[in-house]
Amino acid sequence: MAKATAVNSEHEMIRKSVKGLCERFPESYWRELDEDNEYPTAFVEALTSEGWLSVLIPEEYGGAGLGMTEACIILEEINRSGGNAGACHAQMYTMGALLRHGNEEQKQRLLPKIASGELRLQAFGITEPTAGSDTTSIQTFAERKGDKYIVHGQKIWTSRAEHSDLMMLLARTTPKDKVEKKTDGLSLFILDMKEQKDKIEIRPIDTMINHATTEVFIEGAEIPAENLIGEEGKGFRYVLGGMNAERILIASESVGDGMYFVDKSVQYANERVVFGRPIGQNQGVQFPISKSYMDIQAAKLMRDKAAQLFDEGENCGAEANMAKYLASEATWKAANAAMDTYGGYGFAAEYNIERKFREARLFIVAPVTNNLVVSFVGQHVLGLPRSF
Repeated sequence: MAKATAVNSEHEMIRKSVKGLCERFPESYWRELDEDNEYPTAFVEALTSEGWLSVLIPEEYGGAGLGMTEACIILEEINRSGGNAGACHAQMYTMGALLRHGNEEQKQRLLPKIASGELRLQAFGITEPTAGSDTTSIQTFAERKGDKYIVHGQKIWTSRAEHSDLMMLLARTTPKDKVEKKTDGLSLFILDMKEQKDKIEIRPIDTMINHATTEVFIEGAEIPAENLIGEEGKGFRYVLGGMNAERILIASESVGDGMYFVDKSVQYANERVVFGRPIGQNQGVQFPISKSYMDIQAAKLMRDKAAQLFDEGENCGAEANMAKYLASEATWKAANAAMDTYGGYGFAAEYNIERKFREARLFIVAPVTNNLVVSFVGQHVLGLPRSF
């Protein structure tokens, strides 16, 4: 019991500290960034300087050496405060491939600089226009020439590419028609985007949310062979572990968003008086808020289980995917409940609900659409026939 109490105390300290940092960046800060479509540079710098973005980096490389559970708490609190952790969450889940599959030279060379903020590893180059969720069909190709790889290809939905020094890049090194398994022949690299800027074109994509997402065109970029992560041709397997981390962290952001909507709805429903009574007294207002709150708490338990399994080094693919699904669906219900609670004011930018409403919708389709999660559970958990 003493150990559990100590862990809970540490977690509460993290929540309190992150909440304190977020109070320096009120909702007006995020609203103005959204209106101008700008990156939250000051917020990311503050998170970096206080060490919150390096929690998953071991202490010997300059990080805090904490686990996925602690990383989840950080992102959850950012979003519950009204912020958007999507501006910097990639640094946490891209760490996994480097930590688990990178060699010691790579770790010594890169991790301390990433932990300190000297280098930003925020871009994850996987998705392509013609492949979508079918990662094994990507066409970006890295050809080995001597002690380097020459890369040609295109990536899409590569968020934060304009604000990152390095990119974790997945590319084919063997054509798909020349491998026995379609998951073979994919390799994972660290691409220095600043060094290769003349061979990389980044085009921002105008979207309904301020997510700094882009298309990236790569024409002859050079990657030193020393920047290959693990073995050539085994990159798909390395990426899968990172995807589990990504789903758990995204679930945490959804939980934070969901609690933001519940907090705001409860506050407004208590304060808003119509026909001589607070609107929260009406069950038509009360029930949707209460139901979404219960769903969020259930999703949070699945998130906690997934994070625990991840930290223990156990297989957590099913739990990570289910956590992302449950959290995003519950939060979307909470977002709609908030809109109904606020009525017309929910559409007014100054109340911030409409901004968070738009942001919450993203996680229904990203980083994996919920329909694919359902298919994954049907096939890999329940043993039903493959549907595609």
